[in-house]
Amino acid sequence: MRLAEIFERVVGADAPIRFRAYDGSTAGDPDSEVALVVRTPAALNYLAQSPGALGLTRAYVAGHIDVEGDMYTALRAMADLVLSERIALSPGEMLRIARSIGWVKFVNRLPPPPQEVRRSLLSGLGTRHSRSRDAEAIHHHYDVSNAFYELVLGESMTYTCAVYPTPDAALEQAQFHKYELVSRKLGLTAGMRLLDVGCGWGGMVMHAAREHGVRALGVTLSKEQAEWAQKRIAQEGLGDLAEVRHMDYRDVPDGHYDAISSIGLTEHVGKKNVPAYFASLYAKLTPGGRLLNHCITRPRNDLPPFTRGGVINRYVFPDGELEGPGWLQSAMNDAGFEIRHQENLREHYARTLRDWSANLDRNWDAAVREVGAGTARVWRLYMAGCVLGFERNVVQLHQILGVKLDGTDARMPLRPDFEPPLP
Repeated sequence: MRLAEIFERVVGADAPIRFRAYDGSTAGDPDSEVALVVRTPAALNYLAQSPGALGLTRAYVAGHIDVEGDMYTALRAMADLVLSERIALSPGEMLRIARSIGWVKFVNRLPPPPQEVRRSLLSGLGTRHSRSRDAEAIHHHYDVSNAFYELVLGESMTYTCAVYPTPDAALEQAQFHKYELVSRKLGLTAGMRLLDVGCGWGGMVMHAAREHGVRALGVTLSKEQAEWAQKRIAQEGLGDLAEVRHMDYRDVPDGHYDAISSIGLTEHVGKKNVPAYFASLYAKLTPGGRLLNHCITRPRNDLPPFTRGGVINRYVFPDGELEGPGWLQSAMNDAGFEIRHQENLREHYARTLRDWSANLDRNWDAAVREVGAGTARVWRLYMAGCVLGFERNVVQLHQILGVKLDGTDARMPLRPDFEPPLP
């Protein structure tokens, strides 16, 4: 049985993508702008070992399967096939396919690509979200290569959701607008002390110092991020106000800060640790201080957790966990914060990811030279898949603003005045 025939049996003869295999067979829509290409028999080994998304991911990252054309368009077409429940084979059909391809394809086991995090490595570092294990998880994702991130993220070096002030705003405008929105929600003014936990390459720290005269400290578990940020701070002449340290947020002294921004860190904390996380940030604030928590969320509070052995956990965010916005807001409230504002920026993250994906495609050859084809493929697949996730409300992005009351005084305006002026 030729592979194109198997493809048609699985997804139907009218599949909206082209299919081509190493045995010369073809199927699908010949006029489609995207194609799925099975390049070697090793792809079948991966699919036999791990049917579904994990097997496909392993085969793609290892170069045994290719996608020609736009990755997002291809994933959207294939996601439609899955969601329509057209992919369904009986055990008898699976047996016939296995016999026709050859049993060796299903017996020979291949190791996962090196880009897949080794579960044994993480488990050897202790329980989930211990300090040593958190440090390794952050190292896996963020210490890929600063030069690679420059190619993908652009000038702002900001790896969190942007906020697009207008439909035609560019990525850099949107990242500036996001930082300014956070600054206004926190009520930043000259002379205030800001703590930015999980600060990445220091974008929020530098914005607060440059635009608002704030004394800002950022902390990150990534040594490479901290070194890059300190160099950029020096280049911009902000060393008297801004600083980024390679440091665990749990080691920052309490009671010193007028405002705290947490932009993209809560996802790494773990549900069981979230109450203690917010309590820790509450303790670090002075009375009247504000916390802005910006993180990826689930659309509901009662959804089961993502599979810990799934693609995202294996290739992108080891030990990452997402919660519903209501649950997070309650956890902030229980830690002592008065909740003053929240908003969902789901559509903005889909746009941000589209812009990052365009940067990667435009700089593809340079990215491959920097980190290798396998890692570049991980990012191409991951970001396109996340666009779909945000578009289809599988995941959301929430900003939740809380204040540590000064007695009963929230020190808040009568009406929100957060939105920055249009560029």
